[in-house]
Amino acid sequence: MLRSHFFIWVFFGFMLTLGCSSDEQPQDTDMQEQSDTTVPLAAAIQTDVSYGSDPQQVYDLYLPAGRNSTKTKVLVLVHGGGWASGDKQDMTPYISWIQSELPQYAIMNINYVLADATTPAFPNQFLDLKAALNQVKEQASELEVLPEFGLIGVSAGAHISLMTDYVYDNEDLIKMVCSIVGPTDFTDPFYSENPEFQILLAALTDESAYASDTNYAEVTSPVYQVNSASAPTIMFYGNTDPLVPITNGLNLEAALANANISHSFTIYEGGHGDDWSQANYENLQMQLIGYISQYLAVNP
Repeated sequence: MLRSHFFIWVFFGFMLTLGCSSDEQPQDTDMQEQSDTTVPLAAAIQTDVSYGSDPQQVYDLYLPAGRNSTKTKVLVLVHGGGWASGDKQDMTPYISWIQSELPQYAIMNINYVLADATTPAFPNQFLDLKAALNQVKEQASELEVLPEFGLIGVSAGAHISLMTDYVYDNEDLIKMVCSIVGPTDFTDPFYSENPEFQILLAALTDESAYASDTNYAEVTSPVYQVNSASAPTIMFYGNTDPLVPITNGLNLEAALANANISHSFTIYEGGHGDDWSQANYENLQMQLIGYISQYLAVNP
């Protein structure tokens, strides 16, 4: 009975509204339409956003127009430089083509604390990347982004990206990883039989962060960290790379296959990326766009 009375009152209220003068009704409608209209967000850029106490712990954030927290996912660029050099500005060329080909994604271009005589790279640089991702996740509502990430790393940046996903992404924030000429296996004879590299590995590793009997070459190699929770991984390597042997790519491909992780592996003619042909770079971009669209797909 109460429900019946309710609908009767709604009906009479509707009839009274129809009976209002014609000069009042359009004004009410216009006001309603204005209140229901949401203006899409404009594109925005935030530079040198701090995510830690060290001056090097900063990132740039490129937020696309029309973004919202239900579909705007984040592509993260991680520069190379042998863990001890390089800068996020090195990844600038990637920004323009991502904005051109994938304009619906936010882009995060990160710096991490470079290794020196007093600051080892491992695991600190992995933890830097994780901290930056966590900060964006915590600010996702304010930024109007969805905290799901795709990592694109070059050389040492690819190594950092792979390790961060395979070891430290316990919240499954990372949905895909791209390794462009990234080192993956420090037990490879190319490294293990080189005395100079063994000295470098010791300098890069913070022994206090690991158990005393740790095999540092294995614990810092993505090949040995692949597991069932690893993200889909796309890889690009040169067949004459003087810094990262093609066996590193082959070994990671095998580890991903053994763990049934979706992956893609492409070998180009040339070395560490700097001498690849324009056709190869265009092929890389095409493949990467497809991989992002598949594994970091924008929600409808």
